[in-house]
Amino acid sequence: MKFLKNHPFAVEAFFERSLVLTFAVPKEQLQHFVPECLELDTFQDKWAFIAVAMVQTTKLRPKGFPKFMGNNFFLIGYRIFVRYSNIAGKRLRGLYIIKSETDKKKMEILGNTFTHYNYTTTDIKQNITGNLLTIKSERSKFQIEIDQTEDHVKIPDGSPFIDWKDARKFAGPLPFTFTYNKEDNTVLIIEGVRQNWKPKPVKVKSYEVEFLNKLNLKGMVLANAFEIRNIPYYWKKGRIEKWN
Repeated sequence: MKFLKNHPFAVEAFFERSLVLTFAVPKEQLQHFVPECLELDTFQDKWAFIAVAMVQTTKLRPKGFPKFMGNNFFLIGYRIFVRYSNIAGKRLRGLYIIKSETDKKKMEILGNTFTHYNYTTTDIKQNITGNLLTIKSERSKFQIEIDQTEDHVKIPDGSPFIDWKDARKFAGPLPFTFTYNKEDNTVLIIEGVRQNWKPKPVKVKSYEVEFLNKLNLKGMVLANAFEIRNIPYYWKKGRIEKWN
């Protein structure tokens, strides 16, 4: 039944909020995390990027199913920005997911049945106090604080980007997500489709992400942070091709 993990059908959902923090890391620090079929998507041939995406989804379901059959989940995904050259010779920009978390056991079971995204269930709490948004998990030792008061947000200190135009290129989500199967040397390609995607920069007041700490990435800095709200989204059925 391994074929079930290859996104055998399209999936759709509504994103109430998608908040993405992207961290820049010297490229040699991330190289060994991606399979040989992928190359790191870099900036200035120096920086590679790993992102933490926090998404509140509603009505997540197989595409075409009625909304009442959908489920609401909070998802956290850890993914690396990569490129892949397909058999047609096109270089595709996308993401390589190394871990996923969710607030419900049902999503862990479904996610690990139909994807390779390594879901685990954890406690996830969201709280808004005044203009401060906090997303927190005691079990995962995870806490993000967003200051929602500022309209004109500055690039984070230490970011390799000098303006939001370049920063936006590494904000995600990118059109494709890739998974590599070493057993048969194949690449699974999942394409995401969205409309009216207008990310807004946000100010990160503080962050603590234990999973990133455990990766022991030296020289990691917060590069950007973006948010979008109220966006319909769907993923096409997975497509497999032989690599090399």
